[in-house]
Amino acid sequence: MFTKLSQREELIASQVVDIAIKIHKNLGPGLLESIYEKCFAYELSQRDLSYVRQQEVPIHYESLLIEDGLRLDLLVDDLVIIELKAQENFHPVWEAQLLSYLRLTNKRLGFLINFHIPLMKDGIKRLIL
Repeated sequence: MFTKLSQREELIASQVVDIAIKIHKNLGPGLLESIYEKCFAYELSQRDLSYVRQQEVPIHYESLLIEDGLRLDLLVDDLVIIELKAQENFHPVWEAQLLSYLRLTNKRLGFLINFHIPLMKDGIKRLIL
């Protein structure tokens, strides 16, 4: 069944795409992922969007708690997960990873953004759980 995103999620989604395109247009491909992440955080703050960088998310497995189970590149407004990449080749495991992150955090919307690509529109993947 299709789940409609909230107006806030859609607003953040449009800002995420706009930010990715702006950064790519200004810096181009070929830099380290950490550079793009810092620029993304800067742009989010310029747009008054709250975010957390490198958010640790614990994983619960039966009676085991793995406190440093995973780390999100960016979590925007406690609603949208952004995973950033700067790799020449797309790896399908990235999508599976992001879907797992969404499921484990009970979030519905995530973006996989690869900056190492000639046209940014081809490097943005929006995933809804």
